[in-house]
Amino acid sequence: MHPIRPRPVTTARLDLLPLRVSHAAEMAAVLSDPDLHTFIGGAPATPDELRLRYARLTAGSPDPAVSWCNWVVRERAEGRLAGTVQATVRAGADGPAAEIAWVVGTPWQGRGIASEAASGLVRWLARETSVRTVVAHVRPDHHASAAVAAAAGLAPTGRQHEGETVWEAAL
Repeated sequence: MHPIRPRPVTTARLDLLPLRVSHAAEMAAVLSDPDLHTFIGGAPATPDELRLRYARLTAGSPDPAVSWCNWVVRERAEGRLAGTVQATVRAGADGPAAEIAWVVGTPWQGRGIASEAASGLVRWLARETSVRTVVAHVRPDHHASAAVAAAAGLAPTGRQHEGETVWEAAL
């Protein structure tokens, strides 16, 4: 499998921009609400902590068989970052598979931004890569994330992984 590198993705209202270390300060503010971390875990990171994390992510996976693709989500009308989407791509039984995830800052929630960003990501994976399967893990009590997964074309499989429902789509 050849490494997959994130490229800019455009949707109706959003720009998905490949993650850069320079996004850390703005993203620290986007992700600063402690309530946001109820479902995603952890606690709000400082700009310095995000810079270190983003430096690791942008350097790429140490495993050459795994591609880390990370984007920030910019809401075009406001010109501000609103969240992130990511895809971890690795070889699968039926060809390359991507595990995707998304997070949108609290002030931008409820506007369809996560659904639009995740759908744009899945369309990009289908059109621009060799990925054949997309998977997401969603907590059973997180109805908003279940709606995002469904909007992106994924369906619950009935399988569980670490207490989360596995959602999947074939591309």
